[in-house]
Amino acid sequence: MKKVELVNLIVERTGMKKKDVKPVVEATLEVLGEAISNGQELNLQPFGRIKVNNTKDLANAQVHSVRIRQSKASRSNDDEFIDAAE
Repeated sequence: MKKVELVNLIVERTGMKKKDVKPVVEATLEVLGEAISNGQELNLQPFGRIKVNNTKDLANAQVHSVRIRQSKASRSNDDEFIDAAE
């Protein structure tokens, strides 16, 4: 899923205007990216619990190995979302 697809799905589900949704999504992704870059553990249900196992610094990027634990109850409620992304 790309950012534009995420924004469009949120607009569709909430009925909000794209111009209002896009900056919130961008800020959220920035905060989450910073947290992962800092090695912070995230617990964002129903998305799941994200733990950075290790990080490798490259010349132009960081590569993070992460573990995502998602409860089965969360996954079963989001079947519609998964189908829409495919």
